[in-house]
Amino acid sequence: METALLDTCAPAYADDETRWAAVQARDGRADDVFWYSVRSTGVYCRPSCAARPALRRNVAFHASRQAAEQAGFRPCLRCKPDQPPLAVRQAALAARACALIDAAARAGEDVPDLDALAAAVGVSRFHFHRLFKAATGITPKAYASAGRARRVQDALAQQASVTGTIYAAGFNSSGRFYAQAPAVLGMTPTAFRKGGQGAQIRFAIAACSLGAILVASTDHGVCAILIDDDPDFLLRDLQDRFPQAELIGAEAGYEQVVSRVVGLVEHPALGLDLPLDVRGTAFQQRVWQALRAIPAGRTVSYAELAELVGLPKGARAVAGACAANVLAVAIPCHRVVRNDGALSGYRWGVDRKAALLDREREP
Repeated sequence: METALLDTCAPAYADDETRWAAVQARDGRADDVFWYSVRSTGVYCRPSCAARPALRRNVAFHASRQAAEQAGFRPCLRCKPDQPPLAVRQAALAARACALIDAAARAGEDVPDLDALAAAVGVSRFHFHRLFKAATGITPKAYASAGRARRVQDALAQQASVTGTIYAAGFNSSGRFYAQAPAVLGMTPTAFRKGGQGAQIRFAIAACSLGAILVASTDHGVCAILIDDDPDFLLRDLQDRFPQAELIGAEAGYEQVVSRVVGLVEHPALGLDLPLDVRGTAFQQRVWQALRAIPAGRTVSYAELAELVGLPKGARAVAGACAANVLAVAIPCHRVVRNDGALSGYRWGVDRKAALLDREREP
């Protein structure tokens, strides 16, 4: 059948052969690049449509959905090509649900339960839970918890009372809050409010092949591994995080911890068996957990990492989580590369990223 496609399509789908291959593969990357119609059914679809494959002789390609409709075809009821893409529709529903959760929290009200949120956006409870997680990478409950954690941190940093902060942030009881406080704050709420006052953070600065390295630990485990050319900058960074904490340096026993971290930098394949004090939002921790599962010598793209955490369209979100990681090498964000395999941004410098990957590839 003669194609109805104009020459305005992206070069990747510039001929009927590649367009037909995209349809057979249900390639979502081709959505909104072209549309195809099926003469035997009278409908037109997106390339990613999950409908039963049509025969090639019945298929024509179109540069726009308007062109398909002008040719006499109606939109497929399955892939709904006359509406925004499924991922966009799901993201819109998730955004509406997030707004409802945030509004309830600001008003000091209970967060709507799953049934209420599903009803508000007009889908079933099961479908809502699945699409929310697909769009955001976390569950509605985890989103609400992360929001409460951010409000707690902001309020405590402004010297609000701990008790008032607990209830203003949406925690129903102080017991629930204090049970979650170590993961959210890394110390008691009172210590966090006072800039870490009363908390003890052991640290040491050493030299490694990548420059100066600072290793710091709370009672829960290693909380920071920072690398830079300037040792003073590393110390200022730690002090800025917790200006009132008791920073304990140059302890003989702690030098052994630093030595093991330096060993990880020099030989990443050895791994690190020290406990980590990992703090972040639920989504960040999900990304960091996935990073730790990537073996030495392997790399993944940001898109592949997004797939691993259940957020196929979330490459930017996982890149942000990588950038927020303060545990260099222990959480190996250096193993994430661009889709074309090229190196890209790294908190501690692209040259260090290249060096780490090179030594991981060594036999």
